[in-house]
Amino acid sequence: MEESGEFNENHQDQQRSFDLDKFLNKALFAHLSTVSEEGPRDSPVWFHWESAFLWIIGTPDDSFPKRIEINPKCAVGIVDFDQKSRKVFHAGFRGQGFVEDFDSGIANRLLSRYLGTDDPRLNNSNVLIRFMMETVVVRDQSYLIRGDY
Repeated sequence: MEESGEFNENHQDQQRSFDLDKFLNKALFAHLSTVSEEGPRDSPVWFHWESAFLWIIGTPDDSFPKRIEINPKCAVGIVDFDQKSRKVFHAGFRGQGFVEDFDSGIANRLLSRYLGTDDPRLNNSNVLIRFMMETVVVRDQSYLIRGDY
C-alpha cells in the first residue's frame, strides 16, 4: 500500500473472499494490536473506513496513541459473526498507525455509525489514528454444522 492510501485488493484470499468495502462500512468492533515494552497490547475500538485508511479515535486517557507514537507497527483484526446464519467474515491487517490531529468531520462520521448522531462530547483534545494497511487477509470463514448439508 502506498502512503497515498491506494489499496491493493490482491492481498485478499481470492478463494474465500468477500466484499471488503461493504464489510468495512459496517459498524463492527475492531481490535487494534500495538507494541509496548511489556509486550503486545490489544484495544477494542470503533473505526471508520475512508480514503483506504482505517481511522480510529483516541482520547487523552487512552494509552494506544502513546504506544503508536513510540512504535507505529500495529495490526487490526475485525470479525463479522452471525451465529444463526453461521456467517464468519474476518479481515486482518498489518501496517502502521499514525497519530493525527483531531478532525471533527472524520470523528463525527466515525461516531455516527455507532451512536447514530454526532457526539457533542467530542473535543479537540481527542486524536485520530490513521492506520495504513501494508498486508491484508480477507477470509470468509463461514461454516456448516453436521446436518446442514
